[in-house]
Amino acid sequence: MIGPLDPATLSPPAQKMLSAPPKLQELAARGIAPGIRPGELILLLGVFADAADPNLAATAQKTLSSLPDPVLSGAIGERLQPLAIHHLALRYHERVDVLDRLLSMPDIDIDTILEVAKVSGEKACELLATNEDRLLKNPRLIEVLYLNKNTRMSTADRMVELAVRNHVEVNLPAWKEAAIAIQSELVMEGGEEPTPDDLLFRETLQVGETLKQHGDSIEDALEELDADGNVQQSVKEKYVPLYQRIMVMTNTQKIRLAQMGTPEELLILIGDASPLVSLAAAKSPNINDAVVEQVAKRKNISGEVLSSIGQRPELIKRLSTKKDLIKNPHTPPSLAMRVIPHFQEHDLSRMMNDRNISGSIRQLIKNHLDRKKR
Repeated sequence: MIGPLDPATLSPPAQKMLSAPPKLQELAARGIAPGIRPGELILLLGVFADAADPNLAATAQKTLSSLPDPVLSGAIGERLQPLAIHHLALRYHERVDVLDRLLSMPDIDIDTILEVAKVSGEKACELLATNEDRLLKNPRLIEVLYLNKNTRMSTADRMVELAVRNHVEVNLPAWKEAAIAIQSELVMEGGEEPTPDDLLFRETLQVGETLKQHGDSIEDALEELDADGNVQQSVKEKYVPLYQRIMVMTNTQKIRLAQMGTPEELLILIGDASPLVSLAAAKSPNINDAVVEQVAKRKNISGEVLSSIGQRPELIKRLSTKKDLIKNPHTPPSLAMRVIPHFQEHDLSRMMNDRNISGSIRQLIKNHLDRKKR
C-alpha cells in the first residue's frame, strides 16, 4: 500500500485545494488548477481519484488517463511523491519513455512496481527486468514478472539464473524445479528483438488458449492404449499442434508454461518424461480437480506426481478421483491411506477382492477394515 499524503509537503495553493469547496475540487479533478505545478496537480488528481465521492473520483481518474503531453512531461520532469508516481505508472506503463523516468525516481514504491509488473506488456516487462539490483532485493518482482505472460521467455530465464546465482529464493510453486533446470541450460543474453524461443513460447500460449476448456468436466488431451499389457499414450488429433510445440520446448520453458498453463497444457506437461517438468505441472497453481480427475486414471503417471497432488486435498475431493487413485498401480501407500477412509465398508470390501488393484493397496484396505471391526 502507498503511504498517506503529508499535506505539509505541498505548496500553499495545493494545500488549500485539499480542503477547497467541492466546486473548486471538481475543477482541479478536471485538470484546471491555476498556480499549481504539474507534479502537484498529478498528486492532487491521485488524492481525488481515491476519494470517497464517486463523482470526484471518476472525474480525476478520467483526467489522469488522458493527460495532455505538456502536463505529463512537466510532471515526470519533477521529483514526484509515491502516490503521484503510482497513479502515473499504472496508467502510462506502456509508454516506456514515461515508465523509464518513473522507475528512476527515488521515491517510487515497490508496491507500484509490482502492480505495474502484473499488467505490463512485453516492452514494459523488459524494462522492469533490467534492474538486477532491484530484482535481487525484491524477489516478489521476479515472481510477478515470471508469471506475466507478456514477459519474454528468455527474460524469465535470465531472472531465474540471476536469482539462483545469487542464492535468492523466489516464492513460486515450482521454484525448486525451475532452479535446477536453469543450471543445465544455456541462458541467452538480452536483445532488442525476441528470440526464436520467445516466439515459440508466445505461440504455444496462444494455441493453448484456443483449445482451453472450461467447467467441471474436461477432456484429456492424451489417451492411453493398452497394447499387449504395455500402456502407451497417444495424442488426440485436435491437440497435436499444442503437443508438437510443447515437445520442442526446453525444460525451463515447460516448467514456466506449467505455472500458467491451461488444462490441456497441464495434462500434457504432467506426463512429461522429465521429472522436473511433471512435478512442476503437479504443483501448478492452475491445476484443479477436473485436471486431476483425468490424471488419476493414467496408469503411467509417476508415484511422485501423484504424491505431490495428494498433498492438496482440494484436488482429490471427487469420489471418482479417489476410486481411480485406488486402482492406479503407482499410487503411493501414503496417499492410498488418506483416501481409503472416504469409502463405505461395502465399497472397500469389493476393492479388497479386486485383482486389478495392487496387492499393497488391497492389504491396506484389509488392515483398515480389520481396525474398524475391533
